[in-house]
Amino acid sequence: MVEHERTGPVDWLSWAFSRVCMWGPAAIVGIIFYEVFVRYVLGKPTLWVNEMSLWLGGAIYLTSGLYAMQQRSHIRIFVLYDLMPAIVQKFFNFLAIICLLVFAFAIVWGGFGEAAAKFARWETFGTAFDPPIPATNKPLVLITMLFVTLQAISNLVRDWPAAAFIRKGFDILSTVIIVGLAIYAVPRIMDPENSVPQAWKFSILAVLAVSSLVVIYGLWRDFNRTPTPFIESHDPSDEFDLPDEVLAGRPPPEGRLPEGRANAGGI
Repeated sequence: MVEHERTGPVDWLSWAFSRVCMWGPAAIVGIIFYEVFVRYVLGKPTLWVNEMSLWLGGAIYLTSGLYAMQQRSHIRIFVLYDLMPAIVQKFFNFLAIICLLVFAFAIVWGGFGEAAAKFARWETFGTAFDPPIPATNKPLVLITMLFVTLQAISNLVRDWPAAAFIRKGFDILSTVIIVGLAIYAVPRIMDPENSVPQAWKFSILAVLAVSSLVVIYGLWRDFNRTPTPFIESHDPSDEFDLPDEVLAGRPPPEGRLPEGRANAGGI
């Protein structure tokens, strides 16, 4: 797999999240193997493996959408899209962003109060291990929705391609939004009236600081860089170097090469 290039602050943040979360499935497999060993070999089952796998799996499921959006690999129905001329395809892309903005606004507006309350009281799962899954994953839903929306807009202004001032303006605005939200969250995280453990408070602050630095670095690094427009193609002939006969459903007999390719590669 060849990754799509990353340009701009939002791309860099999505890429950073993906590089952390890519180790999540390996961690889940590792703790499940551990559980199998201690349960059936040592006869001492754990209380934490099942809930930990649910916790990690939920976080990975949410944040993987960021990487899929940055790589333009999310599921799309393109039967009608491919039949339209380029100008109509751009309109479809813009319409998709409008729908995503409405959906993201509804999710954040409707879920912010509940997510903030679960985080402030540090709501746990109610099991023997009792991890804070509601307190962490509920806010993560809203955070991921915000970042997916920013990533979709970032893709749009790069894939059109938009004028340089539009791209730079969006990069500045997205950096201000992300860093501003991080600053806004600091006093609420450190509020002594909430029930968040101190270790978690400092861990979350570290994540906010690193995320802000990644976004600022992405803005500085790619501010004057013109990204390569992403050209989406669903024609198999553009993706694979196959003979025309194969693509047309008429493969040559086994052991024979099509005419004109007999000498390819020195044969």
